Amino acid sequence: MSVVAQEAATRPQAAQVLGKAVTRAALRLDVSRGLLARVLGVSAATVTRLYAGSYQLDARRKEWELALLFVRVFRSLDSLVGDEAGARQWLLSDNRALNARPIELIAHTEGLVRVVHYRDAARGLV
Repeated sequence: MSVVAQEAATRPQAAQVLGKAVTRAALRLDVSRGLLARVLGVSAATVTRLYAGSYQLDARRKEWELALLFVRVFRSLDSLVGDEAGARQWLLSDNRALNARPIELIAHTEGLVRVVHYRDAARGLV
């Protein structure tokens, strides 16, 4: 288990915070619940419970790390693009460097990691 996961496991409120951050980021980016379920590697029913607040992400599972990566994508877009419409447009547009649309890539773990690395590199250029 990673250090982040160990620390989060000792603080129950961290799961609430991450759950709210993920759902709010998805809403602001207009990411559907179905796509969010694929991003996190959980069922659509689990995402529905996450939105309702009756499910908390587990720091000992893959869903935790994927949620952190998804929030990183959102934060990167928010800081560099500046508005939600621009961030949504970036996700939906073909990206020559990634050779795909980011919205399609984030549905799979490898693609999500590629998008995070790309956004991190772009942030480093500013």
